[in-house]
Amino acid sequence: HFHLFKQHALVFHFHPISGVETSSPPAAMEGYLNLVAVVSSLACLITLLFIRKLSPARRTLNLPPSPTALPVIGHLHLLGPSPHRALHKVSTRLGSVIHLRLGAVPCVVASGAGAAKEFLRTHDLSFSDRVRSKVTDCLNYGAAGGFIFAPYGDHWRRMRKLCVSELLGGSTLEQLRSIRREEVGRLFQTLNDKAEKRQEVDVGAELVKLTSNVILRMVMGKGCFGTDGEALQVKKLMEDASELMGKFNLADFLGFCKNLDLQGFQKRAEDVQRRFDGMMEGIIEEREDLRRRKKETACDGDHALVRKDLLDMLLDISQVEEGADKKLTREDVKIFLRDIFAGGTDNAAVTMEWVLAELINHPAILEKARGEIDSVVGDARMVEESDIPSLPFLQAVVKETMRLHPAAPLLTRHSSGPCRVMGYDFPAKTMLLVNLWAIGRDPDQWEDPLEFRPERF
Repeated sequence: HFHLFKQHALVFHFHPISGVETSSPPAAMEGYLNLVAVVSSLACLITLLFIRKLSPARRTLNLPPSPTALPVIGHLHLLGPSPHRALHKVSTRLGSVIHLRLGAVPCVVASGAGAAKEFLRTHDLSFSDRVRSKVTDCLNYGAAGGFIFAPYGDHWRRMRKLCVSELLGGSTLEQLRSIRREEVGRLFQTLNDKAEKRQEVDVGAELVKLTSNVILRMVMGKGCFGTDGEALQVKKLMEDASELMGKFNLADFLGFCKNLDLQGFQKRAEDVQRRFDGMMEGIIEEREDLRRRKKETACDGDHALVRKDLLDMLLDISQVEEGADKKLTREDVKIFLRDIFAGGTDNAAVTMEWVLAELINHPAILEKARGEIDSVVGDARMVEESDIPSLPFLQAVVKETMRLHPAAPLLTRHSSGPCRVMGYDFPAKTMLLVNLWAIGRDPDQWEDPLEFRPERF
């Protein structure tokens, strides 16, 4: 008997001597067609792979060196829990420029200063787009809006111009300086109170609270201290959004998972987006109502004396006449506020924590920094932002900390089209990873790169 199995039972029996079929013709035909379909599909797949392998574009593409890849996942298995360290290990063996395939996504990794300069300066227009993901598209109202994830073009240039000239320009930062001074004073008062009570201090948590309060007060006039529940909810939503954007999502790298939410990140992102949009809509409506009432009751010239936060400035810009060059949509306002918070809290707090850790581990450098502050500022007042230009060694300490401990170890970009860099060919939609962590430890660029030496700067 020759058996073809289906889900439940034998579907075809053939007696080679008598030539008699013992099962019903419909069942036999169904099993045969299923077998033909499977074999045909496999044959088509093998043929497509063979054609792709022998295509002229494939044969003439000059790619950088690459480690051995696995089927389907490519080089995803090499990343591990610390991708910047894993990529640095591979680059020390293959060179400063390597090619990877992260699932279905082509990727180039630059781990040297010279290579980073070629990609980010010489060929910056080819790799000017930010890497988008399913989560960022969801959080950005289904498009690459805002500023951080906007593709290079008119919208990106307009948002950058707004940031540099108005929203984060020198005059705006100077206007909001008192907020930063108050929050630093609040931090030192907390540390002093705990020291008097001999209580332990979670320095990392206090620094995150400092940066969160500074950003929230600069953005919307409210901090997350005390019982301000609204500000605390905004902070929690921003933390949830940042966490989701930093997660590894299979849907971004494996084509057959593109429309699947196997890890549940898409559902969580939609929930965060819905809650964020509702909360920001309420905050904006409340601010618009307050602005209308102030405008109705204020005397001429009084509005000029009121300190504006970034939300006020964004609403002013969004109310420019339709068709004007600086017109912002309501979604642009919401995304920009989120981007400012996401980019200005954890990164700054982590950097300050590393500065303190390095100074504690190097007492001589700590004493030198304290001596500089004593000679410039004295002990009668706190250090002000205006003192920083007169404190070059303190600036060098921060720079050396950022060299060894960059807040974002991997800088990501995306190619807008096919390009040729350093003699290598890169197809469109190639992900660029610049390993800042590896560049900061490159012995070709730094003498004794693992040593903490602020004097380098």
